[in-house]
Amino acid sequence: MRQSGIGDRASGIGLPALSVVALVFGMLLLPCTTAAQSPQLPRIGIFSNFAAPDPQVDALTQGLRALGWVDGQTVELEYRYANSHLDQAASLVAELVRRKVDVLVTGGEQGIRAARAATHTIPIVMANSGDPVGTGLVASLSRPGGNLTGLSLLLPELGGKRLTLLREAVPTVANVAVLWNPTNAAKPLEWQSTQDTARTVGVRVTSVEVRQATDFPPAFAAITKAHVDALMPLTEPLTRTHRYQISEFALQHRLPMIAETREFAEAGGLMTYGPSLVDLWRRAAAYVDKILKGAKPGDLPVEQPTQFELVVNLKTAKALGRSLPQSILIRADEVIR
Repeated sequence: MRQSGIGDRASGIGLPALSVVALVFGMLLLPCTTAAQSPQLPRIGIFSNFAAPDPQVDALTQGLRALGWVDGQTVELEYRYANSHLDQAASLVAELVRRKVDVLVTGGEQGIRAARAATHTIPIVMANSGDPVGTGLVASLSRPGGNLTGLSLLLPELGGKRLTLLREAVPTVANVAVLWNPTNAAKPLEWQSTQDTARTVGVRVTSVEVRQATDFPPAFAAITKAHVDALMPLTEPLTRTHRYQISEFALQHRLPMIAETREFAEAGGLMTYGPSLVDLWRRAAAYVDKILKGAKPGDLPVEQPTQFELVVNLKTAKALGRSLPQSILIRADEVIR
C-alpha cells in the first residue's frame, strides 16, 4: 500500500506551490542566518602580574587604539590581573587560553613562562622579558621561531650603569647591598655586570638573595648586619611587588637606593634608572597589530628598549639629609618633589 506524500493531489498542494512556499520561507530566514554567521571580533588576552589599573596595560591599550584596535568595536580585550600574587599566573593565563584568544600579551618572568606552558599555538607577545634566548623561550632575537616574540629587557650592563649613577649621586658610597632574585634567569648577568663595574669604580657589593616573599625579613637582617651604606635592588616581579617594603626599609636605615623602574622612586627610593616599561608595553601593540594582520610571531624579531628614564626623588633625598649634585638633576627625566 503506497503512503501519500506532500505532493499528492489528496494533499491539496502541488509541487510548484510547495516550491514557492519553501523559497519565501527561506528568504525570511536568510537575515537571521547571515547574522549568526557574521565573523567574531579578534580576541586579545592580556595578563598582568599586578593590579588594575596597571599603567603598563593602559599603555598597551592606548597603543592598540592608535592602530585602530578599539575594544568592543574592532577587537575584544580579555584582562586577567594577578594582583601581585605571582603564584596565580599559571591559572589566570590558562583561563585566557581556554577563552581561545587570538593573541596573548604578557610580561615578566612568571607571566611569560605561564603563557609558554599553557600554549604552543596561540601567538604570545612578550611586553617585557628578561633573557628569552638564554632561557630557551626563543631560538634567537632575530628569528625567534615558534609562537612567541616581543620585547626583551636584556641589557645586563645597566646594572653597572646604575651603580655608577649611585656613586655620582652619593660619592661617599663604599659598600652597596644588591638585593636580587637568582631564580630569575636574566638577573645573574646583571649581577655579574654590577660586580664588574664595582671593581672599576672601587665600590664593594654585597649579594643578598630573595626567592620568595618570606625571604625579605631575613634579607633585611642580613643587609643591616653587613653595615652597607647603600641599597640596589635588581628589579623583577618579586622585588617590584615588594617595592614599598624595600623602600621603607631603605629609608628607615638611611640607605640611598637606586633601582631600575620608576615605581621604586615613586615608592620612596632615591633614584631609578632603566628602560621605560610603559614604552615597552605600548610598543607591544605593534606586534599584536602585525599578528592580527597575518604575521607569524616566529618571524618577528625580538626588540630591545629604546627609551630610558632617570627618576629622582628629592623628598627622599631631603629625608636622608642629602643634597644631590646638579649633574644628576639636570639629566633627570622626572624629579619627584
